[in-house]
Amino acid sequence: MKLALVGVGGAGSRLVDTIRGIETAGDRQLCHGNLLTVDISRTVDDEFDHVPTDQRVTIGDTHREVDAGVDGDQDLAVDIIRTDFPEIHRTLDSITMRKLDGVLVVAGLGGGTGSGAGAVLVERLQDLYDKPVYVLGVLPAEAEGGHAALNAARSLRSLVPAADSVMLFDNDRWIDADAAHADAGAADTDTDVGEQYERANRELASRVVALFARGDADPAGIGANTLDSSDLIRTLSPGGVASIGYAETELDDGGGFLSWLFSLFPGGGDEESDDRTDALKIQSLVQQALNSQLTLPCEVSSAERVLVVLSGPPEELSRRGFETARQWLEEETETVEVLAGDDPRRGSSTVSAAVLLSNVTEVPRIDAMQRQAVEHERGRALTTPDETD
Repeated sequence: MKLALVGVGGAGSRLVDTIRGIETAGDRQLCHGNLLTVDISRTVDDEFDHVPTDQRVTIGDTHREVDAGVDGDQDLAVDIIRTDFPEIHRTLDSITMRKLDGVLVVAGLGGGTGSGAGAVLVERLQDLYDKPVYVLGVLPAEAEGGHAALNAARSLRSLVPAADSVMLFDNDRWIDADAAHADAGAADTDTDVGEQYERANRELASRVVALFARGDADPAGIGANTLDSSDLIRTLSPGGVASIGYAETELDDGGGFLSWLFSLFPGGGDEESDDRTDALKIQSLVQQALNSQLTLPCEVSSAERVLVVLSGPPEELSRRGFETARQWLEEETETVEVLAGDDPRRGSSTVSAAVLLSNVTEVPRIDAMQRQAVEHERGRALTTPDETD
């Protein structure tokens, strides 16, 4: 699938830079250079390694309220992007949308710019293009505080109906509380905050690339199960909130994972046993992808549609494995809307499974974040003087 990448705010822009870095360092293509970042500041940000300078848009530099950013002020971010959108529109002309399948807007939802400007940008992109507009949103950790939770909750109320689907990443699963407190400016800590957030970015970026990006088509490697962009579009078409799971294992002909699986079956040298072993390997990977760290922890049975992408050398992607994995996913997710396909990669030393759960409706983390936001609003109302007195 070919998607334009649009990063909004500091967190979203850094994540786009990370995705582009993984893309250019490997053999898979996602955006083909069609990307831009949007941030609100009076200063120029030179921290990116993979986003060219002419594809970085800085807005708000003429607004008196803005210094290095909007300091978590979501309403100010909304006002600025509405005023300065022509500046963004000019840079959007460099994106060749006719060759792409859609747009992926990437934003941190706890800060003011990502949560406020991101929602406005999605609405404008929907008006401009007849392609799907998806969102990759990063939820703030609980320790980042009530204001960040309020920004994220308000943003989701705007993003979910506006976007074709909103894929979420929960920082609470990847960033420890000390690091989140430090990032929110609570106190000094021995934790390397930057390293934890960079690692979380790499984890999320790797999942996005594994799910959406593809290498150059090799006719010899294309199988009957190969997915295309229409399968991803169909899976995400119900809208709502989505989560991504991922698992990977190294191929080891001399022992390890494959040999252990092989030893489970008697008479391991025959063709039928090999096929059963490959099927068990695929099912085990899919189970790991679903049961390990999803980008957004959720009740998997609440998903409306499911898609699994299996990647690795073509000879490792067994047909029986596909059917076994699909049947297991149908049972676990309680839906027959399960698509399974492969991403053949000749010469790869790994086999991986990426699982997309679309329109999940039972998400305890979102419920908890909304409660935190409500409590923050109540506390703010109690401490704010009544202007009528």
